[in-house]
Amino acid sequence: MHTDARIYVAGHRGLVGSAIVRQLRAAGQHNLLLRTHAELDLTDAAATREFFALEKPEHVFLAAARVGGIQANQQFPADFVRDNLLIQTNVIHEAWRTGVQRLLFLGSSCIYPRLAPQPMRESDLLTGPLEPTNRPYALAKIAGIEMCWSYNRQHGTRFLAAMPTNLYGPGDNHDLDTSHVIPALLRKFHEARVQGKPSVTVWGSGEPRREFMYSDDMAAACVFLMNLPERSFDSLLGSDEALTGRFEPPLINIGMGEDLSIRELAETIRQVTGYQGDIVFDRSKPDGTPRKLMDVSCLNALGFQPTVSLREGLRRALADAPYAQAQVSLA
Repeated sequence: MHTDARIYVAGHRGLVGSAIVRQLRAAGQHNLLLRTHAELDLTDAAATREFFALEKPEHVFLAAARVGGIQANQQFPADFVRDNLLIQTNVIHEAWRTGVQRLLFLGSSCIYPRLAPQPMRESDLLTGPLEPTNRPYALAKIAGIEMCWSYNRQHGTRFLAAMPTNLYGPGDNHDLDTSHVIPALLRKFHEARVQGKPSVTVWGSGEPRREFMYSDDMAAACVFLMNLPERSFDSLLGSDEALTGRFEPPLINIGMGEDLSIRELAETIRQVTGYQGDIVFDRSKPDGTPRKLMDVSCLNALGFQPTVSLREGLRRALADAPYAQAQVSLA
């Protein structure tokens, strides 16, 4: 991507999109197309068409999505499947109509089967049942991968789907009812320390294993992929299964390649926040998928390696959290 390329980052205020914007600006990109949800509702097909026709972006990072943790997915399954299908359908279709050169569609590791072999390879897609607690969201993201693949095959587009592992970092959602595990636990442990609570309750048994990546590392991987030489990028765009007999969607994993248990994560967060109380695991709450570790051998083979350790990333995420900043300002 040349430095004056017209680059649209859909969802630039979210955890993923804001990290991508930081990386692009650090790389010298100065022609970013950014719209808030109030300025452009991507579930509105007409509004999305008008935006693409007017702005004509050359490259698109599709990071806009309705996201949330287990509780949010269970409470609002219709919202998750409807909004995500609409957003990606409108953006991918208009990207084709207006001749976007490259598009990167961001998904999630939850697209893989609940009991997929570990670590999960790109070829494990659609090989088994999904985790029920986030199935509507996962199915929408799988549909997005299929859309990229189908448009590539039918229209010759160059759309790639990237599936990040569990992410955390600046701009995260810290609402205890709708957030993912790291921002929820960071807030719980920080507030328990400030308020002097004797214990912190963590959902589930603590036994499931998860992989976590700092959002700026993920964004660096996204920009790295979009800047690949033509031949390397095209090698990731899948193949026509009807002609080759191979199931090769335009899909690549983004992750650390290592995981830890939720119990180990909670202990690490206790140390980072300085909390001295007990950790209580509520086994009446769902655990979700037993393990989700990404096989990142394809990304590593292209030459990308993450740089931020979990402990350092947690320190940065806590320093950025609005509730922690509020405590500092009141001190």
